[in-house]
Amino acid sequence: MSETDLKSIPFNRTHISDNELDYLAQAVRQGFTCGDGPFTRRAAGLLREMTGAGEALLTTSCTHALEMSAILLGLRPGDEVIMPSFTFVSAANAYVLRGAVPVFVDCRPDTLNLDEQLVEAAITDRTRAVVVMHYAGVACAMDALGELCRRYGLALIEDNAHGLGGSYRERPLGSFGRMAVQSFHATKNAQCGEGGALLLNDADLVARAEIVREKGTDRSRFFRGQVDRYRWVDVGSSYLPSDVLAAQLTAQLESFGGIQLRRHAVWRDYHEGLADWAAENGVAQPMVPDGCAHPAHLYYLLLPDLETRQAFIGHLAGRGVQATFHYQPLHTAPAGLRHGRVAPGGCPVTEEVTDRLVRLPLFADLGESGTAQVIDAVLTCRMR
Repeated sequence: MSETDLKSIPFNRTHISDNELDYLAQAVRQGFTCGDGPFTRRAAGLLREMTGAGEALLTTSCTHALEMSAILLGLRPGDEVIMPSFTFVSAANAYVLRGAVPVFVDCRPDTLNLDEQLVEAAITDRTRAVVVMHYAGVACAMDALGELCRRYGLALIEDNAHGLGGSYRERPLGSFGRMAVQSFHATKNAQCGEGGALLLNDADLVARAEIVREKGTDRSRFFRGQVDRYRWVDVGSSYLPSDVLAAQLTAQLESFGGIQLRRHAVWRDYHEGLADWAAENGVAQPMVPDGCAHPAHLYYLLLPDLETRQAFIGHLAGRGVQATFHYQPLHTAPAGLRHGRVAPGGCPVTEEVTDRLVRLPLFADLGESGTAQVIDAVLTCRMR
């Protein structure tokens, strides 16, 4: 491929699914544009079917779903929540806002998920929950983590922002934790620009979750005719998205199978097309353990070191391909140092992989030619 043949390939481009524009117009025309309208209910139903969750409540973001989980856990100042350092800042912020202390545990060097073998050493008499994040949609070791949480009486929370459509031992991700959260940000497999969901697998939490999502009021019960007026009955905030966003999300979820076929095709082409190059250049590709089915959320490479990673990103940019790094360790961030603590042994793997990791463009409309351009750009980069 010559330089004149190159087109600019962004890291992400949002996919417009079947019926999406029609549903948006329908939501506006029907005049019910606030939350909990017809499309909100349809999207929630689709999420329950896809994840096996007992209940699904749409939220304005995954961050807000995490904040709801913190409220529902009844956290008090000084309580501790175990989580990976290699994750998005929202996972820590949600619990810090309730006065809790995030306890940062290292990730595994193979999947980059929370290292289940290090969690027990981080548990104290103040530990209330363990938050797991399925990096790239590859499941954490849920059997071991679930057993550990049961033994110590801890709540297991799934950050499933990457994992919609993934599974562990043929069970959908999002169905393991007492609660799970989803993201529908523009970079996710199903998106509505900004949005999220709280999945509830504990029936005892549903009634209060509705109240927390509706500014601490029993408004949902009022609209179901269960009370004659709605009042302020608990703490909460405005976590309910517009039905217009839910309309866009509904179309995305209905088209999810087709979206996934396209994304998996890109992921497979990367994995197969770059295998020899990776081996020759000391680059690690993603690892998917037996029993895990991933949703092709992202494709990453682990370069030998930071200098090589930065040069690699620059090389791809010169060939019209936008690649990018990912999470920075929470335990070394300014706010992480103020509000959290590090589990025994520190997080050396996290500190290493954050300097080495680069993500390649992966979106439903990348297509064969776009994928081929990315692969060609990678193959022309020699690091030895």
